[in-house]
Amino acid sequence: MKLKILVDNQAMPGFKAEWGFSCFVEAKENVLFDTGASASMLAFNAEKFGVKPEQISKLVLSHDHRDHTGGLEWISQNRNLKVFALDSFSGKTKQRIGKNAELIEVSESAEVSKGIFSTGKLNNSIDEQALVLKTKKGLVVLVGCSHPGLEKILEKANLFGKIYAVIGGFHGFNKFDTLKGIEIIAATHCTEHKAEIQKLFPEAFVECAAGKEFEFG
Repeated sequence: MKLKILVDNQAMPGFKAEWGFSCFVEAKENVLFDTGASASMLAFNAEKFGVKPEQISKLVLSHDHRDHTGGLEWISQNRNLKVFALDSFSGKTKQRIGKNAELIEVSESAEVSKGIFSTGKLNNSIDEQALVLKTKKGLVVLVGCSHPGLEKILEKANLFGKIYAVIGGFHGFNKFDTLKGIEIIAATHCTEHKAEIQKLFPEAFVECAAGKEFEFG
């Protein structure tokens, strides 16, 4: 299983940066997690990786914020797309999804594809879901902004097995002990305490940006 960061606030040489997040999961069935803030940026960075809309079977949207749903029109070029979005998404966003794709509303934990699971809806001021990927090295948890609290997301993900890696936006997360034992920590996008996390977990911390690729087997 490979993960390719398509959109992030920072970018590697040859890629472009944008406030938002998107990650392509290359597996037996390809899944896109979030779409960044714009179709143009998602398209540019996806092309750099050689990723085309028709290669992607399913899209999972972490939460209903534009910096995660803004590139929907690019991926919706694939008319066979299934989109997993929370049942609490706005009617406007649901209409955008349903215009060109099949909308699957999520509330509880669900299998998105073989070995790929949604945590289901986690609540705080903003509803959000995360992805849990089963790999040979352990669980990889993909998060959008972690608005419900990263500790809450990881607690839910732990029900699927041992967490090996966590990748994505951690927002204002500061319960750092929760990260102990995780071997790869790739804090991206909206993470406020990135420097402190890197200082506390120097061996696990991985610099991440658009253009970064991970391989987990």
